[in-house]
Amino acid sequence: MNKIVILDAKTLGDDISLDLFNEFGELISYQTTKPSETIKNIGDANIIITNKVIIDKNIMDNTNIKLICIAATGMNNVDLDYAKEKGIEVKNVVGYSTNSVTQLTFSIVLEFINKIPYYDNFVKSNQWLNYDSFTHLGQPFKELAGKKWGIIGFGTIGQAVAKVADAFGCNVNYYSTSGMNNNTSYNMYNLEELLKTSDIITIHAPLNDNTNNLLNGSNLHLLKENAILLNLGRGGIVNEKDIVAEVESRNIYYGTDVIEKEPMSNDSAFLNIRKKENYIFTPHIAWASVESRERLVHLIKENIKTFIL
Repeated sequence: MNKIVILDAKTLGDDISLDLFNEFGELISYQTTKPSETIKNIGDANIIITNKVIIDKNIMDNTNIKLICIAATGMNNVDLDYAKEKGIEVKNVVGYSTNSVTQLTFSIVLEFINKIPYYDNFVKSNQWLNYDSFTHLGQPFKELAGKKWGIIGFGTIGQAVAKVADAFGCNVNYYSTSGMNNNTSYNMYNLEELLKTSDIITIHAPLNDNTNNLLNGSNLHLLKENAILLNLGRGGIVNEKDIVAEVESRNIYYGTDVIEKEPMSNDSAFLNIRKKENYIFTPHIAWASVESRERLVHLIKENIKTFIL
């Protein structure tokens, strides 16, 4: 009989039922698992589900794992080479979060470009009460139509963002972090050209040798005045100290759903910001719409089913 252990169920949310895994055998679920608890929590399970819990050589050598299901697309929390050597199958899930990430991307951009926090506060603080005009234009805002939108990382999510930006009337260009993407529907720029010419830049790339510290003090100064930069890829792609220095020194905007150390730690560069209105932060939620998480668990189920059958 199969025994399945979920190591970090909290990342899937309390509103998503995990009962669908019961059909494969005994199911044990842990909300979180500390590194020191991993071997104990896995116990004698042959199938484990993990989002971010690290599964390395020591874990594999001291458990009876036969299948590792990663509740994400990224696989950097598992020693894939050693798993292959041990004959342990590793399965991830792709394509489940495209709509969710695309939606949050535009939520942040539109909040910045339409000055929503300012106008929302203007009304809620009663400044519009008995105002001397029917409208208030304290912070001028512009349209997306006609803006140059640059995308770093042109995979499935990057291309989905491109289609929506195109629908808004933006001029979309991209930089391929792998150098292998050659989408002819949009112009491919080199990184310097993309940074220098774009009004809006959104990052939808994985963290790897090509993207680690990709944007830093050597090139962030190329951003146009009033440019909006968003990181919906991975923390570590944008040097955090350098982007804070850039935002604080002139008028650019930075929004990010990911940071280098998650959750945020006491040494984060983002704890020292002064121009708070020039930043928008979300706690790694871009992937996590209800529909996205429902798709995720059903795709994990299919991975387990394929393995068992």
